[in-house]
Amino acid sequence: MRVLDLSRALSGPFCGLILGDLGADVIKVEAIPDGDMIRAWGPFDRDESVYYLCGNRNKRDIGINFRCEEGRRLLREMALRCDVIIENFRPGTLAQMGLEPAGLRAEKPELIIASLSGFGSDGPLASRPGFDQIAQGYAGFMSFTGTPETGPTRVGVAIGDMTSGMWLAIGVLAAWAQRQQTGVGRVIETSLLSSLVSLLSVQGQRYLNLGEVAVPTGNVHPVIAPYGVFRAQDGNLNIGAATQDMWLSLCDVIGLAGLKDDERFTDNAGRMAHREELRLIIEERLATRTRADWTERLVEAGIPAGPINRIDDVVADAQVAHLDLIESFEHPTLGPMRQISSPLRMDGHDGRWIRKPPPVLGQHSRAILTDLGFSADEIAHWEETRVVYQNPHGSNYRDGREKVA
Repeated sequence: MRVLDLSRALSGPFCGLILGDLGADVIKVEAIPDGDMIRAWGPFDRDESVYYLCGNRNKRDIGINFRCEEGRRLLREMALRCDVIIENFRPGTLAQMGLEPAGLRAEKPELIIASLSGFGSDGPLASRPGFDQIAQGYAGFMSFTGTPETGPTRVGVAIGDMTSGMWLAIGVLAAWAQRQQTGVGRVIETSLLSSLVSLLSVQGQRYLNLGEVAVPTGNVHPVIAPYGVFRAQDGNLNIGAATQDMWLSLCDVIGLAGLKDDERFTDNAGRMAHREELRLIIEERLATRTRADWTERLVEAGIPAGPINRIDDVVADAQVAHLDLIESFEHPTLGPMRQISSPLRMDGHDGRWIRKPPPVLGQHSRAILTDLGFSADEIAHWEETRVVYQNPHGSNYRDGREKVA
């Protein structure tokens, strides 16, 4: 699968990253002179944006002048030589660039065009720009994330961007599978709003069935008790006594067997009604031991429990290491670096997903155009007229991995 990734920031690039992890040849197209807007977002490791690094591995990179007519003609010709186009411009922008989906697919019916937007390609909000936190608020996520004291709180990562990228990748794979049978591609789209609404899960179903509007409940489960964050002697841990049997076992493990017969706590409805009283009783007992000690005791008794790790704890964790969730590789300018890898495991796969590090701007321009069948004279002309930018250091790296002596 050859993918032309015209997207910027995080949502579209994350779709391209997933496809690249799975083996697609992903060509990231960046507008020169500045490239993807995300390159300017901090924090920075030397001159490289870590925001850019997190969303652009397993891609090759070409820099093109979108503003000139010749650059737009080149983009169209490249699109017709690829299998998939990913874009997250505002609705209508693709047509203005000469890449109107209907026209492209009239010339190449097997082409798959995958589009992302903030609020959808049509409807009353179609023209609004899409930013993750705006979508989190609009989709209702922030209304039940947080505590009664803090009020609405955003999720700590760009969950709308990443979820929409994942959904778009699933759509591309479905269209690709169908294309093998029919020879015909599809136009696929999703949005930050659509993707976040799709994740409303039980909170959405509560309203649709019961008319109940979810509110922030902090670190406790909205419908199960005791289930949430509890303080032990040296810090917090999560405990999830999700069933009646788990509740009874919890009472035994923490030495509060008398709670089994307490009328306030005999069933989940009672424990929910007296949740704050129950939390104080449990935490008084948990204060006698460390969170690690309690975690071991609870897990041994079949009660889900675990620490609340920081990022440094996660990276150093033995289970995370066992699952190969952190990979090491060579970056063209940064040298040795690590990155969070794919969460997938496949039979027969060697476990290494990062084959190409995040590219520098224009690193592979010449090689990409050559692979797409353009002549050396055409490529030289585009470079001389600044339609295409080839990074002068790009040829010093083999596939972006190791520097040529």
